[in-house]
Amino acid sequence: MAKKRGTKSKIVSAAWKLFYEQGYDATTVDEIIKESGTSRGSFYHYFDGKDALVGSLAYLFDEKYEELIPEIDIEQNSTELLLFLNAKLFEMIENTVDLELMKRLYATQLLTKAEKQLLDHDRVYYRLLRKIIMAGQKNGYITTNESVNEIVKYYAFCERAILYDWCLVSGEYSLKEKGCKQMDFFLNKIKP
Repeated sequence: MAKKRGTKSKIVSAAWKLFYEQGYDATTVDEIIKESGTSRGSFYHYFDGKDALVGSLAYLFDEKYEELIPEIDIEQNSTELLLFLNAKLFEMIENTVDLELMKRLYATQLLTKAEKQLLDHDRVYYRLLRKIIMAGQKNGYITTNESVNEIVKYYAFCERAILYDWCLVSGEYSLKEKGCKQMDFFLNKIKP
């Protein structure tokens, strides 16, 4: 099972790297297969075609969170930790994800009747947020007036809203800088 996830992850990472470097339209399935070091059969086992990869961006975000987990001390100030994670994610998006593809991701998530990856609560993203917020409530950094799940929903909502706005204005501001400012405002609302 781990090997299967590894193959899918390789395909997703290779695709998004190529999309960023040469654009979505200029990238072919054959180039994705070559870059990922996988096979045509593996590609089509996981994806119906190149368009199916647009919704996979959420998994790329999760890879970033998994990469950051070793740097996380769950006992540190939870609001600072959440701000750190947000800054790292927004920096990664700003530096490695084409703005037009972010717009396409939001469009596909709005139009699809299938699974909405951004809302999949089994993702690494949501599990990590729940863990941090739970520890934050236990250690007195985050209010207990709301449940862990409600605070996770608010946090994710704020991140999506900032990303959506950034897409609407075609990236006219630094996602990381504006995002940190907006998320800091939100995080001050969940302190006890």
